[in-house]
Amino acid sequence: MLANVCTGAIKGIEGFAVSVEVDIAPGMPTLAVVGLPDAEVRESKERVVAAVRNSGFDFPTKRITVNLSPAELRKSGTQFDLPIALGILAASEQLSPEAAAKIKDLLVLGELALDGSLRPCAGVLPMLISCKKLGKTAVIPPQNVLEGQVSGAPFITPHTLKDLAEYLEGK
Repeated sequence: MLANVCTGAIKGIEGFAVSVEVDIAPGMPTLAVVGLPDAEVRESKERVVAAVRNSGFDFPTKRITVNLSPAELRKSGTQFDLPIALGILAASEQLSPEAAAKIKDLLVLGELALDGSLRPCAGVLPMLISCKKLGKTAVIPPQNVLEGQVSGAPFITPHTLKDLAEYLEGK
């Protein structure tokens, strides 16, 4: 199964959209992140696995490939945790089809703690400005609410991965 989640990154002082593609397929249980991730992004694998499990979801025991596109631009920052986790939930069908369909309207940013709670991430303002241009609603950690207000982009601030899943499910 395949899922796509929009997130953001920074090049210089400009924000740009990044597509987080998550593919789950039969095979040896692995989580591979490709698309020029830096060390912070590669380390997100451990945070994502723990956050998904500790939020009450099942972490798939299959081959998971995460592609960060455009691949030619280096990706840095911890804001990729939440979109990767959300993509895994959608691709593993732990979200209803209706909830998964809502993801296309979001730009998702946030670091995950091991318990599934959201932590602030750096550089949110330029990413939110690019979000506004895309006409998407941003998902940001509550600690980044000031950047959300300054950007003028519509946003929501869930406290946890589970909160975001429940929001998408309409709960």
